[in-house]
Amino acid sequence: MKKLFLSFLFMFSMSFLFGQSQTKTDEIYTYKTPDRDGTGKVYLGREISQVMNFMGMSWLERSTRPQEENTELAIKNLPIDKKSVVADIGAGSGYYTFRIAKKVPEGKVYAVEIQDPAIKYLEDRSKELGFDNVITIKGTEKSPMLPDNSIDLAIMVDVYHELEYPHEVLQNIKKSLKPGGKLLLIEYRGEDPKVAIKRLHKMTVEQVTKELSANGFSLIQNGQFMKIQHFLVFEKN
Repeated sequence: MKKLFLSFLFMFSMSFLFGQSQTKTDEIYTYKTPDRDGTGKVYLGREISQVMNFMGMSWLERSTRPQEENTELAIKNLPIDKKSVVADIGAGSGYYTFRIAKKVPEGKVYAVEIQDPAIKYLEDRSKELGFDNVITIKGTEKSPMLPDNSIDLAIMVDVYHELEYPHEVLQNIKKSLKPGGKLLLIEYRGEDPKVAIKRLHKMTVEQVTKELSANGFSLIQNGQFMKIQHFLVFEKN
């Protein structure tokens, strides 16, 4: 009887501890009925959007993108030099990856993707263009799988709002940044109803700052030079 009681007590204790752990993890996110284009998963008051499939690559490479988004101006204003190590997280078709690679001839660009077709495209395109400083990385939903203490600048261009696990990704990015390393988010302006992008695929400066601050980052630059997007640079605290 005593052994049965002790066995029950052990199982109850483990169940309690496991339950506590699950509750703590689940407190990071809440859930709701999904809005249109949403996942129903909510982080700090924001519903996470659905992910754009790599089949939409043609939209990333559209000829009107430079005029619509000031992409060249964004790249010109990146806080990098010729030796910088940059991580393009959610690189997609490599639109930013290969343009940045030209600016860091003595550095490197990690092109991070979680979709296999995107990884293959990036690898083939790197060979085609002759870039030996572009390295593809297969990330996960929770981590870009970057080396610790190795990155001068991590960028996410219209990607952050789609992250399934923003808290976990930000914590892993923070580990990968060198001292003084920076994180740049480029996101469509959620404050501007004239920006013709679906609501859940836009973000406000207030919401971005709220989420990044909760993960140990401070906003150090709010660039106002892009037409329809925010250019937000953060440092880890």
